Amino acid sequence: MEVASLVVHKGEEPFLAGENGVGNVFFNHCSMNCVYCQNHQISRSGGGTEYTTDALAVKLIDFQEQGCPTVGFVSPGHYLPLVAETIQIARKKGLTVPVIWNSNGFETVEALVMLEGLVDIYLPDFKYWSEDYSRKYSDTPGYPEAARASIKEMFRQVGPLKIENGIATEGLCIRHLVLPNDLADTEEILCFIASVSTDISVSLMSQYNPVYRADEFVLLSRKLRPSEYWKAVETAEELGLSNTLIQEPDSSPDHYLPDFQKKNVFRI
Repeated sequence: MEVASLVVHKGEEPFLAGENGVGNVFFNHCSMNCVYCQNHQISRSGGGTEYTTDALAVKLIDFQEQGCPTVGFVSPGHYLPLVAETIQIARKKGLTVPVIWNSNGFETVEALVMLEGLVDIYLPDFKYWSEDYSRKYSDTPGYPEAARASIKEMFRQVGPLKIENGIATEGLCIRHLVLPNDLADTEEILCFIASVSTDISVSLMSQYNPVYRADEFVLLSRKLRPSEYWKAVETAEELGLSNTLIQEPDSSPDHYLPDFQKKNVFRI
């Protein structure tokens, strides 16, 4: 496996990172080619350090000994069989903290079945509802259908998020990056999630920036507007998604927040 970095990451959702951070394994390469990728330096190139399953299992134990409440694999889909083997070896060596599968959601159900009983927390993206946009902006035909099927399978395996003493122990949390000009079709995605279960945790992300090749595409060439983001939050509320995490957009005054804080939507 080609590993770009091994990092204790404190910037993940609070119920994953706690005070000490997630012990994250960032892999080189990716099964998608998003024109706005914030990690394009590692997703579109090699140059990482090669690890065997045994060596990477030892690194997971190191994270646990540093006090990380969870360990995670970031963009792991293209190494799925080896990651599964790594988790098995790490468990035998004494790994007890929850394991996170942090992916783009572009996996097959048949592949995910290999992870059942090994992954505790699924943290997939759901990027697009439209086949046309997934092709145009991520060069990924078949993504929407695959993401819908994989999310259903993940939920079947681990159910809604369970939190003990402030830290997630098991379950599904879906990340969704709200895109400018509604290129993700956010309402359709949230409707689908609610149709699976309104108990699913959703992390609505507001940090879109026109990086990498985004300036080549006029509809992606600007930052997200606060009004676009808060529309997504309102939609989540209206659909009854009771475990929604929100991130206040840049330049968004606090007066946008009170109505949301009164309900089950909460800030990170």
